[in-house]
Amino acid sequence: MLVNILLLCAGLAVLVFSADKFVYGASAFARNLGLPPMLIGLTIVAMGSSAPEMFVAATASMDGMNDTAIGNVLGSNIANITLILGLTALLGAISVSSKTLKREIPLMLAATVLAGYLIHDGMLARYEGVILLMAFLSVMGWFIYQAMNNKEADIMGEEMEAEIPKDVPTTRAIMWIIVGIVLLPLSAGWMVDGAVGIAKIYGLSDLVIGLTIIAVGTSLPELAACIAGVLKKEDDLAIGNIVGSNLFNILAVLAIPGLISPGEVDATAINRDFYMVLATSIALAVLVLSSGAKQQLTRWHGILLLLTFIAYQYVVFTAH
Repeated sequence: MLVNILLLCAGLAVLVFSADKFVYGASAFARNLGLPPMLIGLTIVAMGSSAPEMFVAATASMDGMNDTAIGNVLGSNIANITLILGLTALLGAISVSSKTLKREIPLMLAATVLAGYLIHDGMLARYEGVILLMAFLSVMGWFIYQAMNNKEADIMGEEMEAEIPKDVPTTRAIMWIIVGIVLLPLSAGWMVDGAVGIAKIYGLSDLVIGLTIIAVGTSLPELAACIAGVLKKEDDLAIGNIVGSNLFNILAVLAIPGLISPGEVDATAINRDFYMVLATSIALAVLVLSSGAKQQLTRWHGILLLLTFIAYQYVVFTAH
């Protein structure tokens, strides 16, 4: 038991550290190459925040634990909105004014509906993994096109530029990229092994462990980014991290088990957890896009989101 806890904690700590350093090195390297800050933020930084989910999903899928991989995607998206945004909103009202963000939220909803359609038959086939991957690449292409051709000022673009490292030597940036590439899969393996060991001791299913412990753990980079964004008054960037991460999770990360180990999807994941993802995504869209002239998440919204997270965790653990 102690060994499993140590594996889980060590894996989580190294996973979060290596994801952060990978994003730091990759974004600094991209900036040194002269890429637009908005492009770096929408691609490298956004994908980097989903790196823990990607490597955990790949590790679990290679071990034949598809339910853990799929549970991690669904659980992370639920935790990002209910737990991470809920905690962040308690620090103060989060305002939204970015036009880019208002375009991303409908994309996140569309991606969620697509994923639900593909898994509703109880299977995640390899060709469906390809469809999700192609959808992800299409979204990335659209982001790149927008970043390269849209010259209109956007508040989130300004916030992204402020966050991207400046004056970092290229050799140091490459060093951190290599550190991330080496440590991310290694730490993901530790985390999955530790979580599986704990699950077996307490009789938890692979799906439950993916939905809960692993999902919350892999969402910690988003929590750090959101809190830092709000404290720096970069509200659009805080919500943008969540929307971008959820979009990449549901397309790129969910594609991984389909590509590596296609097979059946747990009925509970389809009939309960997917609809929770869809409901929380719709709730975020309504709260952000239809919350009056100020368009902001208040502390009351944060309390409601946190209560939703607690209630969902209770349902998951009592129903297993």
